[in-house]
Amino acid sequence: MTRRWLVTGCSTGLGRALASAVAAAGDSVAATARRPETLDELVRAHPGRIVALPLDVRDAAQCERAVATAVERLGGLDVLVNNAGNGVFGTVEEVGDDELRDQLETLVVGPWRLARLVLPVMRAQGGGLVLNVSSLAGGTAFPGLAAYVTGKHALEGMTRALAAEAAPFGIRVAALAASGYATRYGASVTDAAGRSAAYRATTEPMREQLRDLADLPGMGRPADFAREVLRIADTPGPLPVRIPIGPGSHEHLTAAARATHDELATARALLAEPAV
Repeated sequence: MTRRWLVTGCSTGLGRALASAVAAAGDSVAATARRPETLDELVRAHPGRIVALPLDVRDAAQCERAVATAVERLGGLDVLVNNAGNGVFGTVEEVGDDELRDQLETLVVGPWRLARLVLPVMRAQGGGLVLNVSSLAGGTAFPGLAAYVTGKHALEGMTRALAAEAAPFGIRVAALAASGYATRYGASVTDAAGRSAAYRATTEPMREQLRDLADLPGMGRPADFAREVLRIADTPGPLPVRIPIGPGSHEHLTAAARATHDELATARALLAEPAV
């Protein structure tokens, strides 16, 4: 059966690789980007399989038009992949209100809005799949990425709530906790306007790592990500709500889970009643 996909953030990186792989597998995909002309080559490479749509996920009207057009052009929607992302680099003290709002609009509000728009379609069809592209930052924290970490934690919270709410309708929901991939993401991260020298020693190692992200050894390739997402979509039955994906993702999140267990033990001891 041919599936119908809506994938956000397809101009480069993971979204572009996924849209290409979906079309190559014989499915149809509404591929979106803020500048749809960046998708022209993708459309030419897969004639009849890809519908290019303009979409800035921060724009409510564009979200409504994108979903409506995708449903009209494809005849329905079976898979939504919330992949679009951006990043602002700064600590809690450094990131301003407007910068925080913009980060959360992209990482949380946009995916929430798109899920809300596709759910009636999927319920009417009797099923569907929603995949929210998260990050290791959705389960841990990195100095200097306070707003991004906050957004990904919120996205995973939304994913857990939605998974419980949508399951009775045959709609599967999961967050993809992605590790590092060789994309332009690191270079696209912008510095907060309020950067302070006070935090440089704490945050500069992470900032340098982001600048060199595409060239770091052991990074995953976008094509590998696309293959794994297709494998997840092809897997019948219930899915884990959080799925580690990419090199080292399982190891990182396993270590984080152990650290959380140890932290809980420390907290319990802290508040334990003293022995009489």
